[in-house]
Amino acid sequence: MSAENSTPVATPEYLRRTAGLLHDCLRDVIRTHQPEIEGVLAGERLDPQAPPALVARAIAAQGMWFQLLSIAEQNAAMRQRRQSEVERGYDQLRGTFAQVVTAAARDGIAADDVRAVVANLRVRPVITAHPTEAKRVSVLEKHRRIYRRLVDLEAPRWTPRERHALVENLRTEIELLWLTGELRLAKPTVGQELAWGLYFVNENLFEVVPELVDKLERALRQAYPADRFDVPPFFQLGSWIGGDRDGNPFVTNDVTRRTLFDNRIASLRRYRQRVGDLLRALSLTERAAPIAPEFREALARELAASGDAERIRERNPGEVYRQFVTCMLGKLDGALTSAERREPAPEAAAYRTADELIGDLRTLEAGLVAGRGGRAAELLVRPVRREVEAFRFSTFRLDIRDNSPRVYAAVAALARGRSPGEPPAPASPAWRAWLQGELARPLRPDRRAPPQEAAEMVDLFRLIHEVRDCLDREAVGSFILSMTHDVADILGVYLLAKEAGLFADAAGVESCTLPIVPLFESIDDLRRAPEIVRDLLQVPLVRRSVRAQGGVFEVMIGYSDSNKDGGFLSSNWELAKTQLRLTRLGRECGVPIAFFHGRGGSVSRGGAPTGRAIAAQPAGSIQGRLRLTEQGEVVSFKYANRGTAAYQTELLAASVLEHSLKSEREQALVPTTEFDEAMEALSGAAHAAYRRLVEHPHLVTYFQAASPVEEIALLNIGSRPARRTGMRTLADLRAIPWVFAWTQNRHFIPGWFGVGTGVGTFLEVRGARGETLLQRMFSDFRLFRLIVDEAEKTLAYVDLELARQYADLVADPWVRQEIFTLVTDEYHRTVDVVHRLTGRTELAERFPQFRQRLASRLPTLNQVNRQQIELLRRYRATAAEKPPEDQLAALLLSINCIAAGFGTTG
Repeated sequence: MSAENSTPVATPEYLRRTAGLLHDCLRDVIRTHQPEIEGVLAGERLDPQAPPALVARAIAAQGMWFQLLSIAEQNAAMRQRRQSEVERGYDQLRGTFAQVVTAAARDGIAADDVRAVVANLRVRPVITAHPTEAKRVSVLEKHRRIYRRLVDLEAPRWTPRERHALVENLRTEIELLWLTGELRLAKPTVGQELAWGLYFVNENLFEVVPELVDKLERALRQAYPADRFDVPPFFQLGSWIGGDRDGNPFVTNDVTRRTLFDNRIASLRRYRQRVGDLLRALSLTERAAPIAPEFREALARELAASGDAERIRERNPGEVYRQFVTCMLGKLDGALTSAERREPAPEAAAYRTADELIGDLRTLEAGLVAGRGGRAAELLVRPVRREVEAFRFSTFRLDIRDNSPRVYAAVAALARGRSPGEPPAPASPAWRAWLQGELARPLRPDRRAPPQEAAEMVDLFRLIHEVRDCLDREAVGSFILSMTHDVADILGVYLLAKEAGLFADAAGVESCTLPIVPLFESIDDLRRAPEIVRDLLQVPLVRRSVRAQGGVFEVMIGYSDSNKDGGFLSSNWELAKTQLRLTRLGRECGVPIAFFHGRGGSVSRGGAPTGRAIAAQPAGSIQGRLRLTEQGEVVSFKYANRGTAAYQTELLAASVLEHSLKSEREQALVPTTEFDEAMEALSGAAHAAYRRLVEHPHLVTYFQAASPVEEIALLNIGSRPARRTGMRTLADLRAIPWVFAWTQNRHFIPGWFGVGTGVGTFLEVRGARGETLLQRMFSDFRLFRLIVDEAEKTLAYVDLELARQYADLVADPWVRQEIFTLVTDEYHRTVDVVHRLTGRTELAERFPQFRQRLASRLPTLNQVNRQQIELLRRYRATAAEKPPEDQLAALLLSINCIAAGFGTTG
């Protein structure tokens, strides 16, 4: 879900001052290092015949300005939130627990109902390495330091001399950013992608996430003072980095093993530091306050187990809490040393699980409370415990993802080894019957070498078993199966899990201990999802496994591929219908369905503003549980700065809580036959229009020439290839470069195409009554309003004149005219219907902050787009030879610059 528009904009005056300061500093830096391009920052156009190296530096300066402007906006938004809290009170701020819980109490929602939702609250953002982040970690670090300098400058206490020194520090940071290479010289390894993900945890999330429990507890105490609530550690992070094998040959079993240990090392190092801080702080002496007998007994056990009791007592005489913490540090050191050696922790000398460390922290808390150190327990020890409860010993829970064709190939290879002849075709009744027969057999884990075709997959499941059995049961989250088309696809995964020993046998009844999650992505698969899930839940093994794993069945739904397959309007409607039907199915079967939303950063890939996107989910579809992917530039925007990270995490969790408490009481979410029938008609016409475009026999030719889609693949922003198999077809192209390229060439097709035909056809057929109905839907149906709003904002990004100049890169004039006419006709239709629905005459007139933000960027963006068109022409003209390095650098920098300007890639 996108961060765009999910933060309030600060007063224009403060933002202008801050942006002006950054602009002045940047111009000073450019004047010193590259004076010939300084005029570009003042809006002057560079000579079209300028050498490529100079063009590259000019574009780099423009891109850097966009980066600095975004930092200024984040700083201003944080300042505005603080001011709003002062003026209105925390419980009046949208997106906070205080506001949600206060409103629930005011609306008469009983404490027992709130307690039931809170008890089941589970919010799990999952960080992925999808190639949508164009900034390196070293650049992110410099951005953070610039942000901190702006925060320093906010304080009014500085003398003129001190303020001058702070501005000089800011200018130095900007100079260091200018001198840092923006482009990666090689594709990142999976290890580097993991370092990128861990950067946000180490810098901010270790501190921010545990505070969410405190915020919710305070809100509940204030709104329901007579009631008691037990708030679980509801917010935990997941990751696909090092576990997502779908189309990424660089994620091997060895890479996954290293990732799991690196995740463990990150959390253990953090806890080693935090417990070390406790050692320094807890200098309380037993002579100053009584020591509880229970704590003395616990200390005696720890000292005896440490094997170093005498030295510990001598070093901290009379300081019993320090003695206890010293024993804890010894066990943390043992766990950390083992992890760094890529070994499980030994039984006695180290913590093996997070629960063991949590138990000791609880003992320390209780001892302090009993010994008149309650404030120290609350302010020093409890935050550490909450960190461990949130991040455990794995930092992230690593999901493993692969696709159904690869699973079938592995299981089919096993089948050939067990019986002569070829196995049945996938999705055939015979294949499903064979799988169920194999699953019904009392199989023991098979440790023989698997057939070569199955070795990598079988060894993966053996690795999962080994890690869960010997290292940490919580280190691996779920197995996600992409391209789930049939029940047999999931049963194949169950068989691999059984072969690897991932089954438990309770009283002679087997169940799988690894959660296995189907991922439905295409429009057809979304439509079939309820039937597939119903059939799955009728398989006794699956039903038992779900019950043993907590009784909730998780389903993942894909926004990116459904949009690429069906277009913006149809994708949104099919996703909503699927959730509603699956929610009803879960209630019928007595198995709650939890949804894992595979969203990206752009609107077309599900990236609507967080609060509004969650608020528009179908009634009853969340019920306190939400997982969603966080990708690329979204991760950077949300989590790179502490204040923004605190706001975004609370906004996400509070929105989940609010939807769970209110959604089935809200008319704007309750389905009606009239609205549903209208959406079916709108979706059908929009889908047909979109498919006419993407099925046009010359669209691929147009797309490859009129956008930088092939050149985007040269940006080293992800380890995963842009295409699944390397074929140059639309079907093989991943959704991210599909969206990324349409963003660059100012068409923005995935965010609006088909909406005009969908609404226009509906109005033609239904006439005045239809228009009245759509006006009611725009006012009263939250999903439809969200679709129109986000399509309208995307249309504001489109520039048909620039799009035509990109189209001029298409060599065949007939292809150029044919496709561009389809685009322009649909654009005008969509703008017209948006104006009719909104009653406005200008795009995005209803979103003044959005317009202000876009207006501040458009002049530079338009200039860079024109430069990119010329760069594409020159680069392709020399493609047969080896193009000059500066020419390629300028082209790639233009891609980065446009991405920075719009704040989105794919």
